[in-house]
Amino acid sequence: MPIVGTFRLRGIGRNLHSGCGFLGGSLLHLVRSYWPSLLLLAGIWGGSYLFIKVAVEDIPPAAMTEIRVLVAGILLAGFLALRTGARRSVHELRAAWKPCVVLGTINAALPMSLVAWGETRIDSNVAAIAQASVPIFVVLLSLRFLPHEPLGPTRIAGLVVGLVGVALITGAHPESGAWAALGTLAVVLSSVSYASGGVYGQLQVKGTLGPVLAAGSMLAAAIILLPFAIADPPVDAPGATAVAGLIALILLPTVLGQLLLFRMLRLFGSRRMSLVTYLLPGFALVYGALLLDEPITAIALGGLALILGGVALASGQRILGPRLHEEAA
Repeated sequence: MPIVGTFRLRGIGRNLHSGCGFLGGSLLHLVRSYWPSLLLLAGIWGGSYLFIKVAVEDIPPAAMTEIRVLVAGILLAGFLALRTGARRSVHELRAAWKPCVVLGTINAALPMSLVAWGETRIDSNVAAIAQASVPIFVVLLSLRFLPHEPLGPTRIAGLVVGLVGVALITGAHPESGAWAALGTLAVVLSSVSYASGGVYGQLQVKGTLGPVLAAGSMLAAAIILLPFAIADPPVDAPGATAVAGLIALILLPTVLGQLLLFRMLRLFGSRRMSLVTYLLPGFALVYGALLLDEPITAIALGGLALILGGVALASGQRILGPRLHEEAA
């Protein structure tokens, strides 16, 4: 899941206004309305945990993630070339090679691999809840790298509450042993990696086209992951269900989700879009329960409530309003 509002994106509206035409007129109309578009994005991203869980049943995590980022990178690069022209897209990708490599590492290759491995040990809904902690770690890293961000008692309380929720989820697997705890910890570490990408984006990425960052970071991640994928290939041919899960993972949350995100950031701004953090785990819980027969435990719900409550306090947000002490975007 990308970090909402990480980057200052240039030219998104110009390039995606016509570019989203391939999605169909009805979907284009849908993403012009705030609540339908927000629910659509949360539903798409919430499905990523389901698709990963299905895919890693037959495909090793490194190989699955390699295929995911490689195909997504090619599709996003093709979209970029279609919208801006092949020569200009190559020029833009070359100019942005450094942030693409950095983001390809900490915002794609590493966190996606950690989530994929984690879901070999835990349910998809637990992974979704654990990764809802991303904004908590963004605030913690901002204390060091973005010192202009104020930190009052309310935000401190939010950090504590959110971290308690993370600890609750991580240690909530006595029946599954240490491997389940390690799987949850891997997803939490992916949250730290995504948060690092968010802070890096605020500090270092300015004036770069959003689709350029999306395509370039995915292609860079594919290069980074290639040796690991070769070292651990699938032993047998994956089943149809795993292949279908991987295809859905690539096309929906990885490609379509990226394009919808950029368009909605232009239309609504990053602060209003941050509400997706609160909606996404709910979709993942429903998908896991209905399609994978995963239990929804009281501990999972309690951990989710603590994490989301901590996110709201630590980020200075109201659930149904603008960020505290700031104007709405």
